[in-house]
Amino acid sequence: MLTAKYTAIRTIWMIIICVMLVSACTPSTFSNRNITTVIPTRNPSANSADAQTAVLKFIEAWKSENYTMMYDLITTVSRDAISPADFEKRYRDTAQNLGYDDLDGSVLSVMPGEHVTQVNTRVVYHTAVFGDISRDILMNVTKEDNEWRIQWEDGLILPELRGGNFLTSEYASSGRGDIYDRNGAPIATQIDAMAVGLKPAELLKPQEGNLLVALTKLTGRTSDSILKQLNKHRDADYVPISEVSAQAVQKMSDELGLLRGLVLTPYKGRFYFQEGVAPQAVGYLLKISPEQLEEYRRKGYSGEETVGVSGLEAWAENRLAGIRGGSVYVRDAKGNILTRLANANSKAPEYLYTTLDRDLQLQAQRAIEGYRGAIVVMERDTGNILAMVSAPSYDANLFETNNFNSGYLLNEAINDPDRRLLNRVTQGAYPMGSIFKIVTMTAALESGYYRSNTTYDCGYRFTELAGTTLYDWTYTYQKSPSGKIDLIGGLVRSCNPYFWHIGLDLFQKGEANDMVNHAVKYGLGKPTGIKELEEVSGQVLDPHNEGDAVQLAIGQGSMLATPLQVAVMISAIGNGGSLYRPQIVSKFTSADGSITYSTSPEVVSHLDERPQIMDVIRNAMRRVVTDEHGTAQAALAGIQIPIYGKTGTASTAQEEPHSWFAGYTDAAKETKKPDITVVVLAENGGEGSMVAAPIFRRIIEIYYNGRPSKLFPWESSLYVAREPTPTAVPTGEITETPGNLTEDKPTPVAPSPILATATPES
Repeated sequence: MLTAKYTAIRTIWMIIICVMLVSACTPSTFSNRNITTVIPTRNPSANSADAQTAVLKFIEAWKSENYTMMYDLITTVSRDAISPADFEKRYRDTAQNLGYDDLDGSVLSVMPGEHVTQVNTRVVYHTAVFGDISRDILMNVTKEDNEWRIQWEDGLILPELRGGNFLTSEYASSGRGDIYDRNGAPIATQIDAMAVGLKPAELLKPQEGNLLVALTKLTGRTSDSILKQLNKHRDADYVPISEVSAQAVQKMSDELGLLRGLVLTPYKGRFYFQEGVAPQAVGYLLKISPEQLEEYRRKGYSGEETVGVSGLEAWAENRLAGIRGGSVYVRDAKGNILTRLANANSKAPEYLYTTLDRDLQLQAQRAIEGYRGAIVVMERDTGNILAMVSAPSYDANLFETNNFNSGYLLNEAINDPDRRLLNRVTQGAYPMGSIFKIVTMTAALESGYYRSNTTYDCGYRFTELAGTTLYDWTYTYQKSPSGKIDLIGGLVRSCNPYFWHIGLDLFQKGEANDMVNHAVKYGLGKPTGIKELEEVSGQVLDPHNEGDAVQLAIGQGSMLATPLQVAVMISAIGNGGSLYRPQIVSKFTSADGSITYSTSPEVVSHLDERPQIMDVIRNAMRRVVTDEHGTAQAALAGIQIPIYGKTGTASTAQEEPHSWFAGYTDAAKETKKPDITVVVLAENGGEGSMVAAPIFRRIIEIYYNGRPSKLFPWESSLYVAREPTPTAVPTGEITETPGNLTEDKPTPVAPSPILATATPES
């Protein structure tokens, strides 16, 4: 009787267990709740614990996409059924169609067993479009050669994939967000545009004057530049000129319709106004490359989109592209749709507002035309960037493949030996020349060996370095020597012998590294911390000998800095010691104008130099501009805005030195406009006072007066260069590509006296 009762109870338990096992093997379906299968876990054996460890290893390898390890953890029979390549492909295809870049997995329960067991797991796919997709997956585990291995089949990826089923996906986008300046003026947008070009053979000579006037009005380019481009290609079938909005063409349709030889080709796509406002900073779009296809598919892209590959377009890709919508379908081996696994609606992109002032930016771009170099204009007391110029510029619209002009000019822009795509403000590293004397002066005053009134006889020659004679710029350019001057006068006059003396003196006293320490405090030799753009670090190395110390003291030798680093340094001097993180993004908004993200000024560090010393530095920088012997007095004479600055003329391996000017204003109380810092660099442009300082002046005039009031020495009329147009010689001071850091290639040090024969500062 007891035996029969026991047999009946045992039979009932076996039936319950079998029902539960069958249920656990049934595929779950996508829903808002997870389905968890409960399996008895009565006192799991050590063998069961080892089986669980094997499953956890499999899940961990899955998370890290170590498909080789996953394959090694499955049974021999499973490996015979699928090759390693097909095994990996099944997982990668699922990842791309689900659009996930991460997953989590965990063990829910383990069935006891000596040689065969079952481990119930939960896998959560974190997808870019559909949110989290969760599945409970039962894994059969077998002991093989004394190791637990997983009996693999397609259902271990998703239960819906059993039997050779596979996934396909369809994604939809709601467009791309626009980019604006600080005042809401458009910089980049999706609109109907027109490629503008000329067919020289069809031009009528009597119309050419009217044609140039109309094209200048339409494109914003000077008639002089258009005529030069046309004359250069008179024999061509087609001469690309520019790109404009379809709306701009419509406004001038009557006037343009009368002009023979003018070609207007419509296209739709990403449009950059004025051929690109700060194009190296804003960036451009490209089609997703085959090498990047999987990466973007996992982010929910179909693969047909254009995406940001540089500048703000790349940095803000996630916000500007919006959230894509779409559906994922399960199909059988013949391609028939079995079910829709998941779907989601797309969400509108966000709109980016920069800190740039479009008008100031465009005029600054024109101010440095004819040179290679950089200009950065930054609010002195916030770190907000108002203009970021890298010259020569390029037409960002050429990267839109729908643009007819792209086929004519894109390769030229990409392969230009002047490296037009490089952002010289953040990725160009250069010797600072005499601007670094501010650092040396700080180290001298902080050392206690020098005071502001400590004098030095600044003559033509410097003979304190054993076996070497170095020559001041006054000797090279046949100017009167500076004579006996104090330390402030040394900076005002930019006396090289005085600063060579300081560098040598500090080295001999064992304190030459103080120049490096103060340089680092000023933000040199390390990234500024700008979040939105790639930047290089530059370098300020400890001097190893007297020659190193002498060269470092005047910003030569191996020291390198970016124009943005110089702007942060000069701003800190002007604002009382705060080094702000440079920012070029103001905010993001949704389609309805609601602010979704905004920035605020951020102080990265503070100068800890004594206030009295900083007062001396500021006094000297003011006198650089106002003193009759100041190196910038002639270039900036007549400007009523208080300016504090420093010229720089940095010798290079090329014939002409780099031309620098860096300064800040102190007029906020009188003008009600934020004070600004402006840094100008003209590569191989020559003397700082003759090239960079006049460009600096123009930026100040535009910022405070809205327009320039004085021609450059090299202009025949506003923005029209005299012949010949100034040209720059290639330099080895900049990175070949953004990834090749300049600081790895220090400035070559030549034997003296050529090495230290400085160029003029006055």
